[in-house]
Amino acid sequence: MWPIDENAGKLPEGWRGWPDNKSFALVLTHDVDTGKGMERCASLMDIEMGLGFRSSFNFVPERYNIPPQLRRMMEKCGFEVGIHGLNHDGNMFRSRAIFEYQSFHINRYLKDWGVVGFRAPLMYHHLEWIQELDIEYDTSTFDTDPFEPQPYGVGTIFPFWVSDNNGNKGYVELPYTLPQDFTLFVLMREKNIDIWKKKLDWIVDKGGMVLMNTHPDYMNFDEGKSNIGLYPVKMYSEFLEHIRYHFDGKYFHALPRDLSSWFVKKYVI
Repeated sequence: MWPIDENAGKLPEGWRGWPDNKSFALVLTHDVDTGKGMERCASLMDIEMGLGFRSSFNFVPERYNIPPQLRRMMEKCGFEVGIHGLNHDGNMFRSRAIFEYQSFHINRYLKDWGVVGFRAPLMYHHLEWIQELDIEYDTSTFDTDPFEPQPYGVGTIFPFWVSDNNGNKGYVELPYTLPQDFTLFVLMREKNIDIWKKKLDWIVDKGGMVLMNTHPDYMNFDEGKSNIGLYPVKMYSEFLEHIRYHFDGKYFHALPRDLSSWFVKKYVI
């Protein structure tokens, strides 16, 4: 039953565990869909740094202006920057012509920004076509999430390698494994983080990867003000506090680029 697909907890063939015998991996990511979300990134970073965490922020380069100094500050503070499509129109995989146009420009931003990660808007994905992006990892999939426009999942809570047809190159796929904040708190109007905690416990039991995808666009940083379409950012900080308190020393916390690099060295090369 959603959000848990029992089959997704099966250990991959040849799996030899996480670094330093950690029980599970923890990866935090954010999709910044709008300029308003971008304006909230610094506040979100402050929360994570105060709790001892780091994350990746995925930006949409042709939807709003992303100041270079923001990206530099993120890197300086130990965060990561990724690309979240070209303009967030949801059309990237609608045809080969559209994909080739968008992928050309996405590759240009990847090179100019010096980043290696990608996530498609709305979680649309075509893993074979994504080979044409100059990336080390992709995060456009999920283990299970029937609420997405392309609702079928990859059925695993572990990273996996996506190779081209010739076996000459490839990238690491990092599916997100916790329900997205928008689904829980905006669509379903959940009032607590119990679903997150339940899925977390299951992933820990299976020794998998807890990969979270949240959006500063939908976070309310003003506790005294109620806004339709937003949820209190304390939901997110409460979850991080829960992990730190209950699982301290048990998780391999890594940026997506670092986890993908480790995975390639451990399981691909």
